Parts: sequence; structure tokens; C-alpha cells
Amino acid sequence: MKRDHWRRVNAGLDPERDYVAIYRNLSTLEFPWDTLQALSFALFRTYAVPGIGALLDETRQFGDHAQKRYDDTALLLEPPSMLGFDHPEARAAIRRINQMHRSYDIPDHEMLYVLATFVVVPKRWMDDYAKRPFTEGEVRASVAYYRELGRHMGIRDIPETYAGFADLMDAYEAEHFALDAGGRRVADATLRLLLSFYPRPLRPLVEVFSRALMDDPLLEAFGYRRPPAWVVRLSRAGLRLRGRLVGLLPPRRTPRPLIEDPRIRSYPDGYRIDELGTFPQGCPVPHAHRSASAS
Repeated sequence: MKRDHWRRVNAGLDPERDYVAIYRNLSTLEFPWDTLQALSFALFRTYAVPGIGALLDETRQFGDHAQKRYDDTALLLEPPSMLGFDHPEARAAIRRINQMHRSYDIPDHEMLYVLATFVVVPKRWMDDYAKRPFTEGEVRASVAYYRELGRHMGIRDIPETYAGFADLMDAYEAEHFALDAGGRRVADATLRLLLSFYPRPLRPLVEVFSRALMDDPLLEAFGYRRPPAWVVRLSRAGLRLRGRLVGLLPPRRTPRPLIEDPRIRSYPDGYRIDELGTFPQGCPVPHAHRSASAS
């Protein structure tokens, strides 16, 4: 297998018809590490929207169960890409996601924004740090994949192109990013979880490195201090160097399920999709303050 094997495989597929296969090749074979980092960072950005960050803080899921929340989110998002949207496990995963979302007062525009981050942040991550950027066909397949996921989640007014998703995400963040105590607590809990994946002596360096990857609007929304410019340059150059080195390796031949990732820790004996996530009875947090954000 040549180093560009999966790029050539994807080039032979139709992004409008074979988007699940293309996305699977990207996320599990060509860019498995980068995809996980990018999607984690995409979700992290959403906490800077006060309506989202405050709700997540009020549920106490991140404050009390950050590892399980991280694991459940990753495991519920995986089946459609691995099995296709019509597979029973994929349908069960999407049904479980929808059940959780419908238990809370979540405005449509917040759901659409989160979906946009899943499209835009990974593409920008690959442009900046991966061994190569997405091809035009791979971008179109990613858009088609998340449009399909959005339809299964009942999200309305989904953009039809990458440019539409990017414009939506950038405009939404410019309007909605703001400092919020709840969002900051969720971000802090997520960073603590991230640091727990590394040996204790390395954690201060990883914490600075993480902030070095954040843009100024995100740092300001969380009230985080920006690292010195040389640290930012060094951190980002290190990621770019990693991408070049990965590009010299032979292509991955078999996908690795997320349950085999050492960062997924909650289910050493396996799991059932219908038992993942939370099971609130009704809506357990007040939402009077959210009516303004929904306007």
C-alpha cells in the first residue's frame, strides 16, 4: 500500500453517494488521531456559547462525570460512520442522542451551530496540522455526511456547502461567544480530563500547549490567559511537524474502534448503546435565562 492509498481510494468514490465510506476512511484510517482531536476541539468551542456552556454546567455531567460524558459522546457518534446510517446500531445511537437532547430546552440555532463545528473545525485542523488537507471531494463528503446526521437529528436549515457551514460557524461565534461562569467550569473540567490522559509531570506543559492552540476569541470567552507568542509558535509548529512525520508512515490497514482507545475508560467490560448517555426525567434544570439566547 502506497502512502497516499486512502486519498486515491476516496478519489475513486462519489462524495454525494459514498459519503459514509469516504468519511469512514478519513476518520478511522487516514486521520484517526487528528479526527478525534479535531472533534474534541470542536465540542470544546461550543462551551464558549453561554447558552450551551451554562446548560452543560447545570446538568453537572461535566463537573461530576467528565470521563463518562467524553466516552459516551465519542461512542454515540461512532456507529453511523462505521456502519452507515441505516444500520440498527447507528439508528440506536442517533435515537439515544435525540432522546437526550429532547429532554432539554435546546434552541434550534444551537443545534445547528454544533453541527457546523463538526464540519468546519476538522477541515481547518487538517489544513493546519495533518499530513495533508482534505481534498475537494473529501470536503464535499464530510458536508454530506453531517447533513445526513443533522437530518436524522431533526435539525433544520442545514447549509448545503462547506462555505455555508463555515460562514454560519464564524458568524455565530462572533455574535454569541461570551464569558460565562458555567461555560468556564465546563471548559475547566474538560481540560482536567485532557490532562489526566498524560503523566503527571507533563501536565503543566500539556495545559499550556492546549491554550496555545486556542484562538483569541475562544481564550477571551473562557477568560484564559494567552501563552507567550513563542510558545504559540512552537506548539503549532510541533503539531505541523508531527503531521509531516505521520505522512512518512505506511497507511493504516484496519480501523481501530474507539473502545480500544486508551482514553475511553468507562467501559472496560464493554457497553450497550441504549445504556450510554444520560436519562433525565423531564428537564432537570431551569431555562428561564435561555429564552433570550434563543431569540
